[in-house]
Amino acid sequence: MTRQRRPDPEPLKTNDSATITVGIVLWAIALIVMLIVRPDQGWYAWTCVAGIGMGFFGLWFVRRRDRKVSSSASAEASQSPAPPGSP
Repeated sequence: MTRQRRPDPEPLKTNDSATITVGIVLWAIALIVMLIVRPDQGWYAWTCVAGIGMGFFGLWFVRRRDRKVSSSASAEASQSPAPPGSP
């Protein structure tokens, strides 16, 4: 008896930009705390700076990806033929 594989579920719609922005804010808060609590430990601060920098890169990347996806979707919609029975 073989089981048939179920179809994959649709991907969840998420707001990636908001998630990354929250991460950037948390890294910035951690940077401020580390500079107050441990000013002598420079690598803590640099870890937070790296997190902030990577967050900005991720934000740029996600926004660029979303623009490409939306522009390709609109191009496909404009090139698709009209369904039968439409004017």
